[in-house]
Amino acid sequence: MILADFSDESAINTWYVVNDDVMGGRSDATLKQQDNYMIFKGEISLDNNGGFSSIRSDFKARDISSYSTVVIELKGDGKTYQFRAKTSRYDRQSYVSYVETNGEWQTISINLADLYPVFRGYRMRMANFDGKLLEEIGILFGNKKAEAFELQIKSIILK
Repeated sequence: MILADFSDESAINTWYVVNDDVMGGRSDATLKQQDNYMIFKGEISLDNNGGFSSIRSDFKARDISSYSTVVIELKGDGKTYQFRAKTSRYDRQSYVSYVETNGEWQTISINLADLYPVFRGYRMRMANFDGKLLEEIGILFGNKKAEAFELQIKSIILK
C-alpha cells in the first residue's frame, strides 16, 4: 500500500508542518517538492523550551492488518529522525521508531510491531502498535540541540 509517493507532485499536498511553536517554541521548517522527492528542512531552536519540528499526513482510517512493514526511501543529513504513526489522529500517543540517516539515499524498513507508544517525548506504558488501523503518519526531528536539518523523502510504503 502506497502511503506517499513523491514522484507524484500532488502528493505533498496532503502533508503539513507542525513545529514547536504550538507550545511557544521557535523552531521553523518548510516542505518543498523537488524532482521526485519531498524536502523537509529547517532550524531547531531550544528557545522557550522548544526543540522539535515535524511533518504529518492524516487520512481516512485504513485497515492495514495485512501489512507488517513500513518501507521509507529517504536521504538524510546523517542525523536521527523519528517515523511516527497513529491509529487515530485524535490519540495522544504516537507510535515511534528512530531512523538513522547516513547522508546517502537509503531504504529503511521498520517492522510495524516494533513501533512503541510515546507522548511528548516519554514512552508510555502501553502495548506496541497493533498494526490494525492507520490514520496518520509523520516524521519528527528533535535531538535536544539547536541545529539545522534536511531530510529528503521519495516514498513511504506498507508491505
